[in-house]
Amino acid sequence: MITIVLTNRNRSLSLISKCFASLRGQNNQNFKCIVVDYGSNPQNQKLLQSEINKHANFELILCSTQKQLWCKSRAINLALKQCDTTYFFVGDIDMIYHPHFIEELHILKDKHKVVYFKVGFLSENESNTDKDFEDYQIAFPSNEEATGMTLYKTEILKSINGYDEFYHGWGAEDTDVHVRLENANIEVAYFDREILMLHQWHPKAYRGKDSFEPFHFKLESINHKYLEFTRKTKKVVANTNFEWGHYNASDYSVLEAPQQEFLITNELADVKGFIHNMFLDHAHQVISVKIKEHSEYNSLKQTAKKLIHKKTKEFLPLEEVNDLLLEAIIADKRNAAYSYRYSVQKNEITLVIKL
Repeated sequence: MITIVLTNRNRSLSLISKCFASLRGQNNQNFKCIVVDYGSNPQNQKLLQSEINKHANFELILCSTQKQLWCKSRAINLALKQCDTTYFFVGDIDMIYHPHFIEELHILKDKHKVVYFKVGFLSENESNTDKDFEDYQIAFPSNEEATGMTLYKTEILKSINGYDEFYHGWGAEDTDVHVRLENANIEVAYFDREILMLHQWHPKAYRGKDSFEPFHFKLESINHKYLEFTRKTKKVVANTNFEWGHYNASDYSVLEAPQQEFLITNELADVKGFIHNMFLDHAHQVISVKIKEHSEYNSLKQTAKKLIHKKTKEFLPLEEVNDLLLEAIIADKRNAAYSYRYSVQKNEITLVIKL
C-alpha cells in the first residue's frame, strides 16, 4: 500500500472536491490518503472534515496553526511520522489525478526508490470545467525543475529526517529533499513519459494591507540561499536540532492565558534585548509581547541630532522588526505554539508564544 499526503491551507472546497473525486475514481484503490490541514480558518476546517468523512480511506490531521507562518515541510512530516506503509507519495490538493495514477505508482515503486512527476497546468477557464481527465486542455507542462510531486520509499525519507522544517512560506523545500537524497547517492528519477496530474488554477494569495496574517517579506530569497548551502555542504540529514514532525495540540490552548506580558518598541536594542532574553531564558512559559513604534521614531529631535552628528537611538522600521522576529522563531522556536499578528495599518506586532 502507498500513503498519499496532501497539505492544505484555505484552498477552495470546489478545488478540493475535484482532487478527492479523482482519487475516488482510481482503478487501483490500494492506497490511503492523509490530508494535513495546516491552519485553515475554522469554518474551512469544518467543511473539509465533512468532505473527508465521505471517503473511507482518507484521514484528516487538523492543526491550530492559523496565526503561524505556513510550513509545508512540517505539514508533510506530520503525516510521514505516522506513515506505516512502505511507500509515501507527496501530492498536492490542487491536483486532478489520472484514473490510472495509483496503478502507475505501484509499477514505478518496484523500479525506483524515489521518482517525481511531470505535471500539466490548467488555465482558469479550463479548471472551472468538469471533464474526463484526457479531455482537459493543458496550458503548459512543468519541467524537471518542478520537484513537488514525488514518490519515496518511506524508510529512505525517514532516514534523512523528512522534509527540512527550516523552510517556511513558499519555495525550495521540495528541491531540498531531492538534493539531500542525491547527496546520499540515492537516485532520483524523473517520470515524463506522460502527464498523470493536472494542476488546477487558483488565485495566488497576497497579503493585503488590512491583513493580520504573519508574513516575512524576504523569506523566499532566504529559502533559496539556504538551499544553496545544502548543496555546497553536501548535507543529507535535516532537522538535527529539532524534533521533526512535531505538533502538540494542547500547547495551543494555553496561548489564551499568557503568564507574562511585555510592551516594547522598534528601537533596535529593545527588539534584540527581547529576542535574546525571552527566547533563551523563559522556557516553558507563555509570554505575550506587543511591539509599537517608539515615540521618538522619525522625530524632529532625532533628526536634528543626526544632522549635528550627536548620538541617537537606533530604530528599525516595523517591517524589519517583523522579519527579525519571525527569523528568530524559525531559527530557534519553530516547534513552539505561537500566535502572531502584524497590522500594517496600526503599526503593531503582537506575539503570544509558549516557549
